[in-house]
Amino acid sequence: MTATVEQTVFIVDDDAAVRDALALLLGLKGHRTAIFSSAEDFLSSFRKEWRGCLVLDIKMGGISGLDLQAQLAAQGAELPIVVITGHGDAASARVALKSGAVDFLEKPLDDEQLVAAVSTALERDAKRRADKVSGEATTSRLARLTPRERQVMDLAAAGRHNREIGEALGISPRTVEVYKARLMEKLQARNLSELIRFALTADRERAI
Repeated sequence: MTATVEQTVFIVDDDAAVRDALALLLGLKGHRTAIFSSAEDFLSSFRKEWRGCLVLDIKMGGISGLDLQAQLAAQGAELPIVVITGHGDAASARVALKSGAVDFLEKPLDDEQLVAAVSTALERDAKRRADKVSGEATTSRLARLTPRERQVMDLAAAGRHNREIGEALGISPRTVEVYKARLMEKLQARNLSELIRFALTADRERAI
């Protein structure tokens, strides 16, 4: 199984009939699918760059679904998981959901519920990745600022006027204007509210 940059629904179930039925159903709904007959097979192929979600059976020979969920979490994997089982119980549901599963569905599966759960999982994956890209872009822009530009940004975001910023930094209000124009361009910030968001992000990064 090769890695993909497109969203894929990864199906892990030791029942071939269930695997095939799920792949057919989701394929008809326009989803790309990949099937695995065991947790071990999935783990041996898994790549962190995979996008999409995991439809995971709990009761399997060898590594169980819950154990696979725990191992993926330990590896820092972030694929959303929809848990399915023919042997559902409240304790297993609590463990799966507490560990971050999107949903816990019992067999025989309701097609509409499964498709809805998979759609929710894929949306969660897409949002998380979009947020990550946005965060990386923000960090990259902040890294372009000089120390003085960061000082001007922090003071401007705190509501200080040009004259006050100039007095605090020992520069003229006109020079403050030059710094503000330069940092707004580097950050691609269109207004004060966006500048404040960048300043808050910088504060969080300094606190780490």
